[in-house]
Amino acid sequence: MPYATHDIRNVALAGHPGAGKTTLFEALLHAGGALTTAGSVERGTTVSDFDPMEKARGHSMDIAIASIDHAPVGDRSYHLNFIDTPGYPEFRGPALSALAAVETAAIVVDADTGVEHGTLRLMERARERGLCRAIIVNKIDHEHADCVRVMEQLHEAFGNAALPLNLPADGGTRVVDCFGSAEGDSDLGPVAGWHQRILDQVVEVDEGVMEHFLDGGEAGISPQELHDTFEKALREGHLVPVCFVSARSGVGVPELLQIAERLFPDPTEGNPPPLLKRNGHGDEPLPLHNGQADAQGHVIADVFKIVNDPFVGKLGVFRVYQGTVRRDTQLFVDDGRKSFKVGHLFKLRGKEHAEIDEAIPGDIAAVAKIDDLHFDAMLHDSHDEDAVRLLPTQFPRPMFGLAVQAASRGQEQKLSQALQKLTEEDPAFLVDHNVELNETVIRGLSDLHLRVMLDRLKDRFSVDVATRPPRIAYRETVSAKSEGHHRHKKQTGGAGQFGEVSLRIEPLPRGSGFEFVDEVKGGTIPGQFLPAVEKGVRQVLQGGAVSGHPLQDVRVIVYDGKHHAVDSKEIAFVTAGRKAFLDAIGKARPQVLEPIVDLEVGAPEAQLGDVTGSLASRRARITGTDSARGEIVVKAQVPMSELDGFAAELKSLTAGKGRYALDFSHYEPVPPPVQQKLVEAYKPRHEED
Repeated sequence: MPYATHDIRNVALAGHPGAGKTTLFEALLHAGGALTTAGSVERGTTVSDFDPMEKARGHSMDIAIASIDHAPVGDRSYHLNFIDTPGYPEFRGPALSALAAVETAAIVVDADTGVEHGTLRLMERARERGLCRAIIVNKIDHEHADCVRVMEQLHEAFGNAALPLNLPADGGTRVVDCFGSAEGDSDLGPVAGWHQRILDQVVEVDEGVMEHFLDGGEAGISPQELHDTFEKALREGHLVPVCFVSARSGVGVPELLQIAERLFPDPTEGNPPPLLKRNGHGDEPLPLHNGQADAQGHVIADVFKIVNDPFVGKLGVFRVYQGTVRRDTQLFVDDGRKSFKVGHLFKLRGKEHAEIDEAIPGDIAAVAKIDDLHFDAMLHDSHDEDAVRLLPTQFPRPMFGLAVQAASRGQEQKLSQALQKLTEEDPAFLVDHNVELNETVIRGLSDLHLRVMLDRLKDRFSVDVATRPPRIAYRETVSAKSEGHHRHKKQTGGAGQFGEVSLRIEPLPRGSGFEFVDEVKGGTIPGQFLPAVEKGVRQVLQGGAVSGHPLQDVRVIVYDGKHHAVDSKEIAFVTAGRKAFLDAIGKARPQVLEPIVDLEVGAPEAQLGDVTGSLASRRARITGTDSARGEIVVKAQVPMSELDGFAAELKSLTAGKGRYALDFSHYEPVPPPVQQKLVEAYKPRHEED
């Protein structure tokens, strides 16, 4: 079915685990005619949860994309791209990457459990991204559904902007329109009252429409004025529409599809995509050609998903912002000088790939077997556009780590390649290799996240690994100013080595990194040897001085020294710089820093004392507690080193009902007994070296 950019709707379904996103995804595909029968999560027959691990676990772990070509009777045709996203916080990486490809984020809320913490987080992320936001209340026909309470929670969380476009009626067995109609009754009261509240909210964004409304009421506003004003209110976040559905029974799903088609923004109506172009002074916003998604302009597209498919190879899923991508188009990746030919162009429906001839602005498509593709790559057809990028998505920092190594010899290369493919697919999964320790560490958002990745290594790539806890990422710094000096003199019979360095050091604010300053006067250290001095200093930065951990937040000022016309060599000043720096550190009250994380723990209210007691025993500083709907949420700052075994303890304390998430906060000094222990452990190892 042919379609234009203004016919496209891009919608991401997001929300708390268990809200029913995947079932709703199936119901929308069925209502739009893309499926003859909706699949079932329980039977493992859904379009989106096609991975064997997803079927076994009964929940999504990655995003899935499917499209609908829908032509309502008496209306134009629409092309809708829906993205089903995982709800568990462990898989926030793929979920957040989907927000870069859509105009609308539809947050699904369970009518049984109401607004949960994950709902608030996702709504905030969508707002930060400048997306239009909608709320879909699912399971309205469940026995314990309480739509009145849910609506109250939505108003409490999002204010008067959250207003329903339809309402449940007869216990959730049907829905009634309250946007285009003012007649009838619902489970939330008379339709007329809600209809009036929508009008009052929408007309506030346009003074002209407000005047017409005040002069003639609803009759004084033309349908086009109301539609345009609604669009503006939606884009500005002045209106957050609420839709009620039951994905399992199909109640409200056709109405939701109609709302998405007629009211959600198309790619030319949403907020402009946050495209940036590099210039000599940094990044500046890049307006699209002709001010909108122009099909005739140069191609600009962003890769927001990488899939390593065993049958078609590496698959890059992209959103087109400008221009038209056709088969046989020559495209560049980022600022690469070598183009690739689009041999095959696909639309996705879960695991299925359907070949298409072109992808127009606003559409979502995929190309295969292009090795240079990576997450967030920009595709373009002109070197005029090779400095363009999308505003980067802020992902949570992976803090959980496991040191891994191949379980059997000869699989090291296979393990390395498999880990590389997994990092391409999940932007919140990282792999660090510490050359000094010969340690490979995988990092994710939770222990569950890492277990899933280890399962994928085995199931998809046939790689078995041995694991152990990694070393904690301690750092070193100094807390006072001091001076250091060293003369390196070595005579071996022929030409010797000579270099002398005097320097000062001073602490920098936490997180500043490192500064090297040259204040040498009179050529006491010739300019060609200053890089050697800095090299020696950087050797200490990397290897540490007191505990063997990298050193940071320090300024080094080299101000004097001596050289010899014959014996001065680069190696002499490397050594002199390193030892002068070590001399200064020893007099500058060195400190060992430890990573502190922001921890958020959710548990049943009855376990509040147990949870806070456990955190107190781990040197935690509790920063706040919230309580809602029988659950407490404890926020704290905790040293990363103290979280070993916390997952198992929380599971035991809460009978498996506890959850937690963490993110990096900052570094701060360890307590003196801990520092002494780390320093003493380093001495024997350092002496052996």
